[in-house]
Parts: sequence; structure tokens; C-alpha cells
Amino acid sequence: MYLSLGAAAGVLAGLFGVGGGIIIVPVLVLSFKAQGLAPEILTHLAIGTSLATIIFTSINSVLEHHRKGAVLWPLFVWMLLGICLGGQLGSMTAALLNGEMLQKIIGVFALVVAVQMSLQLRPNPSRVVPGKVGLTGAGVVIGWASAIFGIGGGTLTVPFLTWRSVPMQKAVATSAACGLPIAVSGAIGFMWNGWNNPQLPEWSAGFIYLPALAGIAISSMFFARVGARLAHRLSPLMLKRLFALLLFSVGVNFLL
Repeated sequence: MYLSLGAAAGVLAGLFGVGGGIIIVPVLVLSFKAQGLAPEILTHLAIGTSLATIIFTSINSVLEHHRKGAVLWPLFVWMLLGICLGGQLGSMTAALLNGEMLQKIIGVFALVVAVQMSLQLRPNPSRVVPGKVGLTGAGVVIGWASAIFGIGGGTLTVPFLTWRSVPMQKAVATSAACGLPIAVSGAIGFMWNGWNNPQLPEWSAGFIYLPALAGIAISSMFFARVGARLAHRLSPLMLKRLFALLLFSVGVNFLL
């Protein structure tokens, strides 16, 4: 199951510029429930594990987008500092919330972004990319929220960049690059905050479940390149519609 989940997450990472967490977290929550893990920690364990897998998913996705010259590295550099800070803040925030509340927050967030993307509700699209301070500030918000939701930040980074008049393919590629530091920072935070928790199952490193991490990472690294190639063949409008449909499905799932 973890190998299949990794394949799906890898394709999503390359296709949408997300780390695959939008699929990994819901499936891991269901998996951990079936394993009989304590409800107090299973959502935190799913989020931490998701962030750890995104480290591996992002690497191949970024390499493929970079090979096609789509990553806007100057934007990435100035968002990086904010992302790392926000990732640590997000992991600490999540540790203060109970599992059920986390699931509801993720569901509402996914639905809001789905509606925004599908209806193209955004301010004046002629807005330009902000300066260095603005990019760093955006990085803090994106890193903070992404660590809470266990995602690579694509659900925030892609809409933010497209709102700032960045073409969809370049927004997806740059979002994929931002996903790597988000994942590293968030995973470290969840590992630290969950260390020595007595309710964790065996083979856990804090709020990271190592068997799931290994299975997902093995297949996701290969399939991320497949998704990245698809992203450059589909139209920007089609990408937005598929992205919105995916988010809507996940949001409904978490709320119900």
C-alpha cells in the first residue's frame, strides 16, 4: 500500500508542484486508524511522515522541472528563509492542536483553495511579483501553513505565484522547489516535538513512521519525474481544473 501511495504522491508532486501530502495525509490517517493507533497522535504521525516523504518526492520533481528551465530560482532564494522559519513555527503550532481539530482545519483549507482555483477568484492578475521582503514574508506564511497540513506548500505557493502573474507551469515548477525546504524544516520539527511520546508505535522517529516513509519514498522518487513531464504537456487551464478537483475531494474527505 505504501509503495502505491508513493507512486500516486510522486505523480502529483511533479504534476501540480505539491509534495503529494494532499493525498498522503488522508491515506495515512486511514491506515493508522486501521492499525489501531491512538487517535491523539495518529494525525500528527500522518503529517510528520508526509513531510518526511516530501523530501524525497521533491528532489526528482525539482530536477525534472529545472531541466526544462521552468524553476524561477531568484524567487525561490528569497522565499527560502521565510519557509524555513515558517516550517518550524508550523510544527510547533500543530503540536498544540488535537488530531480531530487538525483534520477539520485541513479539510476547510482544501475546500477554500479548491473554490478559489476553480472559480479563479483572485485580485487583479496584473500584480507583479513582490520584492525581497514580500517574498520572505510569503515564505513564512506558506511554510507555517504547510507544516500544519503536512503538505509541500503547492496548495499555497501555486495560487500565490499565479496571482502574482507567474505562468502556471513556472509557478508549479517553483512551487516544487519550495517544497523541499518546507519538508525538511517541517519534518525536523515534527520529529523533535514527537520524540519519546509514549503512544507512538515501534519504528517511529518522533512523529515520523519509518516503514511508511521507506515505502512511499522508494516509489515516489521515480514517479515524480512522470508527473513533471505531464505538467509540461497539459494546458494551464486544465492544470488549474484538475488541481481544484483534487483539493475539493480531499477537503470533503477530511470534513466527513
